[in-house]
Amino acid sequence: MTPPHPSSGWLTGLHTVTLFTEDLPAARAFYADVLGLELLFSDDDSDAYRLGGTVINLLRIEAAAELVTPAPVAGPGLGVRALFTIEVSDVEATVAELARRGVELLNGPLDRSWGPRTAAFADPAGNVWEVAGPAAG
Repeated sequence: MTPPHPSSGWLTGLHTVTLFTEDLPAARAFYADVLGLELLFSDDDSDAYRLGGTVINLLRIEAAAELVTPAPVAGPGLGVRALFTIEVSDVEATVAELARRGVELLNGPLDRSWGPRTAAFADPAGNVWEVAGPAAG
């Protein structure tokens, strides 16, 4: 059987992003205290937070293999493999708030040639996030 064409709604949205971390306490502090996300679930191996309509699941790297086997779990320091973008109405205000919370930017704010103004930062495990909004006017 052929899956339906994407425009027919067979994929309805991103529900959960699971991020592997070597230091769950540091990741917990970042997502709860720095980003201020709502905690949905917590146990010895993971924390799950609400970000809009998406769940951000932080998972100890030791518990990650069962989710991706037979693929290996990559270690830190091997380079960025993904970028997660959060839409904001005011990049400058968001960057100021991130700085107030101790977040150092990787880059930005920059007006990108494809339209938005962006700034990127990393969580304690090296997962890269970007805030994006209207270009500076």
